[in-house]
Amino acid sequence: MLVFLGPPGAGKGTQARVISKELGIPHISTGDILREAVRKETSLGLAAKAKMDRGDLVPDDVISGIVEERIGEPDCREGAILDGFPRTIAQAQFLDQVLQRSGRNNVLLLNLQLDPKVVIKRLAGRRTCSKCGEIYNIYFNPPRQEGICDKDGGPLVQRKDDNEETIRQRLLAYEQETVPLIEYYRRKNALHDINGNGEPEAITERLLGILKNA
Repeated sequence: MLVFLGPPGAGKGTQARVISKELGIPHISTGDILREAVRKETSLGLAAKAKMDRGDLVPDDVISGIVEERIGEPDCREGAILDGFPRTIAQAQFLDQVLQRSGRNNVLLLNLQLDPKVVIKRLAGRRTCSKCGEIYNIYFNPPRQEGICDKDGGPLVQRKDDNEETIRQRLLAYEQETVPLIEYYRRKNALHDINGNGEPEAITERLLGILKNA
């Protein structure tokens, strides 16, 4: 089981999708799961919406139940990549228990490190194609035509929580609740720090290097 850690905007989702294809295991993004629940206005979505809009972390009991159910599905038998979970020590302890019960004890943590100023530009500049989901950034990776996807011509949209005020709140929540999680895994000798600066391809090579050695 691989777990991607790092602040919002560190590129966890982008890298997880690439590594998922390389290894042939599913990429499980808790953020995508939660946003889909919000869109469908499920009981989970209603419980999480207010927290997400403010940039706060979703309560442990809500997200933990979703993850346990997902990693219990057949396509996760050979492993999976968790992107966005765990984010707190309580979630990490819950994950440890779930894996132990299913006989899967091998966990590798990949921690993408990034300067907060870069995080803000990455997130505030992020735009997503409303048709195919392709991700752009108006500062680092702009589309050829402003507001239009290069692949299918779909309109590019900005997530509601990608405004600067909300981003700063998300970073504060990360510092308060998730940085202690990094130390938790470091003490378990299950953590690898990865330089998250630079082009996505270079970061992928760093990640693959770690995985080959592991």
